[in-house]
Amino acid sequence: MTIPLLRCAVLDDYQGVATSLADWSPVTDRVAVTAFREHFGSEEELAAALADFDIVVTLRERVPFPASLFARLPKLRLLVASGMRNSVIDHAAAEAHGVTVCGTASSSTPPVELTWALLLGLARGLVQENTALRQGGPWQSTVGADLHGRVLGLLGLGRIGSLVAGVGTAFGMDVVAWSRNLTDERAAAAGVRRAATMEELLGESDYVSIHLASNPGTRGLIGATELALMKPEAYLVNTSRAAVVDQGALLAALTGGRIAGAAVDVFDLEPLPADHPMRTAPRLLATPHLGYVTQDNYRRYYGEAVEDIAAFLAGEPIRRLG
Repeated sequence: MTIPLLRCAVLDDYQGVATSLADWSPVTDRVAVTAFREHFGSEEELAAALADFDIVVTLRERVPFPASLFARLPKLRLLVASGMRNSVIDHAAAEAHGVTVCGTASSSTPPVELTWALLLGLARGLVQENTALRQGGPWQSTVGADLHGRVLGLLGLGRIGSLVAGVGTAFGMDVVAWSRNLTDERAAAAGVRRAATMEELLGESDYVSIHLASNPGTRGLIGATELALMKPEAYLVNTSRAAVVDQGALLAALTGGRIAGAAVDVFDLEPLPADHPMRTAPRLLATPHLGYVTQDNYRRYYGEAVEDIAAFLAGEPIRRLG
């Protein structure tokens, strides 16, 4: 008798690479994999699409799994999310509905490279100049902002912030950092100065880069009042969490020319609707949440997702979350 295959859904495979960047052969004799390239914009759409799936693979925190969704997915038995922390999965609800939740190793390539790509692109007007050159526009229209000798302010000096600091130092920047729990000793170990307050950091920095986790203490941390403390010629970069910066306040600051510009890779609503004002805001360099979207990271995420599925099928789940 032929045993029916379990069904596995891979969510938000925007580039269509989930099944090519990892070897799924260890499970394909028992699992049929379906990758969805489109994002499901509502819980209703998601529940309808996943109703017949036993396994779901999701990347990082792109898709919330609240208790209400678990209740609508009675066939679901395994949820795999990349990384070893996930704040948008209701783990208690998963357990209550008999769903095992597993993770993968964290990123081998954190968004440090993208942070600097955005900062440099913003400072040197790369998008404007490239567009003008390709479209037959004026030969040189911007005057680039310098990095050497300028102040780089880091909100957050954890693993990623410390790596960003090292690059800033290599560029000859004066790097200063602040977070609520940052000590002088920790700052000195990273080769940077510690700002006494966030307000002090915002006021003296030529570039501000955010590297904070999203939690009740950081949500809305940068609003209109804080943006008003920045120099008019200063730039803001956010490759961390959208919730740290009040999006309406940032739009107002950019539209009014209150700061020289901003570069962001994260948004309150993703994917960003076609008519969203962030798509057309002046002085803004924006990318569609590409921080962890690299070949090495995807190979790790999907490769270890296959390992998680194989272990679950063997009755010995690994890398359990919750």
